[in-house]
Amino acid sequence: MKIAIFEAENWEQDLYKLLKSTHDVLFREEALNESNAGQYADAEIVSTFIYSELGEEVLKQIPSLKFIATRSTGFDHIALPYCRAHGIRVSNVPAYGSCTVAEHVFGLILTVSHHLTEAIDRTRKGDFSIKGLKGFDLYGKTLGVIGTGHIGQCVIRIAKGFAMEVIAFDARPDENLSRSLGFTYLSLDDLLRASDIITLHVPSNEKTKNLVSHEQLRLMKDGAVIINTSRGPIVNVQALVEALSTGKISAAGLDVLSDEPVIREEAELVRTIFQRDHDLQTLLADHVLLRMRNVYITPHSAFYTQEALLDILNTTVENIHAFIRGMPGNLVQ
Repeated sequence: MKIAIFEAENWEQDLYKLLKSTHDVLFREEALNESNAGQYADAEIVSTFIYSELGEEVLKQIPSLKFIATRSTGFDHIALPYCRAHGIRVSNVPAYGSCTVAEHVFGLILTVSHHLTEAIDRTRKGDFSIKGLKGFDLYGKTLGVIGTGHIGQCVIRIAKGFAMEVIAFDARPDENLSRSLGFTYLSLDDLLRASDIITLHVPSNEKTKNLVSHEQLRLMKDGAVIINTSRGPIVNVQALVEALSTGKISAAGLDVLSDEPVIREEAELVRTIFQRDHDLQTLLADHVLLRMRNVYITPHSAFYTQEALLDILNTTVENIHAFIRGMPGNLVQ
C-alpha cells in the first residue's frame, strides 16, 4: 500500500521499518494541507500529527485514501462526516503521555506561583532584586480539575503531593475514582466558584467549545488562575483576555491557543483577513495573549517528551498494521 507519513522527524523512520519492508512508505516533514494534498493523490493511508488539516478540500484531493492514522488523541482536525460518507476509516492514539502533560501543568502552575519567567530573566541580566516576585504557596490551595480522564487523574495525583485540596468536574463522574484518589466531584459552576486554580482536560468538540467563557469566568474567584493544556477552543479567548485585563483572573498558563497553527506566522494574520478562514477577533485575541505579562504560553509542547513520542509512534504503527490486516483498532470513524 502507498503510505504517506506527515510531520515526521528523521529519527522516527526506524519505527516504521517493518512497514517499509512491504509497503511504499513516504516521509514528509511538512504538514498535510490544502496546498500540497494533490501531490499525494495516490496515498491509501496517511498519518498526520497536530498541525495537519484534513478538511473536505484536502481529503477530496486524495481519492485513493482508505485510512487515516492521526498521531494524536484529538481528531477535531479531521472531517469525519466526509470520511464516513467515503468509507475512510480513522484511528487515533487514545492515550499517551498522560503524566507528561500533567507534569507540564504543574510546570505552568509553578511558573505562575513563583514568577519564574521574570525571576530567571531578571537574574540573567544581573538583577537580583526580588521586588515584585512575591508568589503564593500551592499547599492548601484548591485545584479544580475539569475532566478526570487519564491526564486529569495524573494531575490529581501530583496535586495531592503538593497537599492541595482537589475538586473535579466530569460529564461522567466516577465515584470509585474519587474515593481512591481522594477528591470530590462538583458541578461545573460550583467548581469554578471554589477553585483557586482550574486546569482543563477535556476533548475539543461542539459540547466543549467555549466551555469556559464570560459567564464561567465571572463565577471564578477574584485573582484565580487558569491552566489550559487541552485544546484552545475550550476557552473563549476574548473572554479570557477581558478577565486577565481586569484582574478577575490573575494569570493564565496556556499550552494551546484557538488558532495556534495560523498565528505561527505573522503574515498569516493578514492573509486570513481576506480569506476569512478563521475568526479575526479570535486571532487578534490570541495575539494579545502572547503579549500579556500575566500569561505564560508554551508552543503546544506539553506532550513533547521522548517517552510520550515513542508511545504515540508505537501505537500509530500498530494502528496501521491492524488496518492492513483487516482488523483496525482505536477507531474513531
